[in-house]
Amino acid sequence: MRIAAVDDDPLQLELFTQSLTALGHVCQTFETGAALLKALRRDTFDLLIVDWELPDTSGPDIIRWVREHIGPELPILFVTHRQQERDIVEGLACGADDFMGKPVRVAELNARVSALLRRAYPQAASGELEFGRYRFLPATRELLMDGQSVALKAREYELALFLFQNLGRLLSRDHLRDVIWGHSAEVISRSLDTHISRLRTLLELRPANGYAITSVYGVGYRFEAVQPRPQQGRTP
Repeated sequence: MRIAAVDDDPLQLELFTQSLTALGHVCQTFETGAALLKALRRDTFDLLIVDWELPDTSGPDIIRWVREHIGPELPILFVTHRQQERDIVEGLACGADDFMGKPVRVAELNARVSALLRRAYPQAASGELEFGRYRFLPATRELLMDGQSVALKAREYELALFLFQNLGRLLSRDHLRDVIWGHSAEVISRSLDTHISRLRTLLELRPANGYAITSVYGVGYRFEAVQPRPQQGRTP
């Protein structure tokens, strides 16, 4: 999963990075609210960790912006020195999903992050997954379409599974790159576009069949279930 953390303490950000990377996540850090909001306008994440007091804004203001412009689905964890009851109430009321006090205890951080991710993305931890005519078999890394196996390369399977697990979400190019090719991979945009195009063809992902992959300029892709278009009948 891709996680963004904002805190004005570099040591705190280093702790987040080390702890979350050890769990297999990608952690991108920011020291100001402005830097985080700039990234959120062009990139996507699976979870946010937000400090309350920042040099240029406040945690509640960031969360309110996220809820207004991105939506209610993105899980947000408040991590702050402010731990009085009124602070917890305000933090949750502005849109945070969970609240954690400093100093950070690594085991607690890991547990809270894992719990938020499980609740937000329950299918990511599932076994076999079925989406209408498509059935994913993670044990054998196989995709069945109408009961027939589809010949997919390893990264094509991973990309298809990730898209179906994130139906309706806007996913940035960097997000897709990190998940499918790895955080350190250098992947040119054309490679991702080619993989998307092949999946659209191999899996018949067209509005007439109930699915659409939309390119969002400057950001990435959104894969959606849509109402199948009725077939046009010929006039006798």
